[in-house]
Amino acid sequence: MCELLAMSANVPTDICFSFSGLMQRGGNTGPHRDGWGVTFYEGKGCRSFKDPMPSAQSPIAELVTKYPMKSEAVICHIRQANSGEVCLENTHPFVRQMWGRNWTYAHNGQLKDFKHELPIEFHLPIGTTDSEHAFCWILDQLHLEFGATQVDAKLLFGFIASLAAKIDKLGVANIIITDGEYLFAYCSNNLHWLTRRAPFGQASLIDAEMAVDFQKETTSNDVVTVIATQPLTDNETWHKMSAGQWQLFCLGELVAGELICLEKDKT
Repeated sequence: MCELLAMSANVPTDICFSFSGLMQRGGNTGPHRDGWGVTFYEGKGCRSFKDPMPSAQSPIAELVTKYPMKSEAVICHIRQANSGEVCLENTHPFVRQMWGRNWTYAHNGQLKDFKHELPIEFHLPIGTTDSEHAFCWILDQLHLEFGATQVDAKLLFGFIASLAAKIDKLGVANIIITDGEYLFAYCSNNLHWLTRRAPFGQASLIDAEMAVDFQKETTSNDVVTVIATQPLTDNETWHKMSAGQWQLFCLGELVAGELICLEKDKT
């Protein structure tokens, strides 16, 4: 399956350290060779870098590790294809506009009968993946439920959590979605997170010979939450989310979340 990485922070922060570890899993320390992508937010704007090449071999990925683009919300994805061919339009994360904001989505898992079970009308996919189809279905449901105006965040993302649970019933659906301000994570079977805050310490990557002393890189007021499919560092405490659990972060802080009891077809 694919792997996810996301960040929510209360100050513009680069993700070079975490991404340096993740990119090695794209064809070096891991099998996720079928493309990669990352979206950074700057205010309401965002910039995306995507490449169907393995991230461990991609010159664009190398650029991302060396160019410290600072952001308060980031979503990354490395792909091991199981739905749709390996090409740029099938490479995560996917970005669409709604309610005057850029929405970004990435998914890890595989869905059965998704075209039948998740009918879409307004937001049509560009590629052929189950992931993008599910994202378009979510946007359709938001349009039908709330109309032309974005509602309170906890109401909105609580509804998105119910949609994620419906998608999860079709297979495996670890989901990350953001509007640039709030970062939503839904766990189907594998998702971990940690929050870094003062007093900061050192961290060392599992997949690369790299370490950083965050005390030298931060202020005492900084709060940074990182979400990943699998832990990226070997000397920090990562929290494993439960199946059916969702969490909502804003400016690095956990602001909402709960566990959804989900009956899934095991066949």
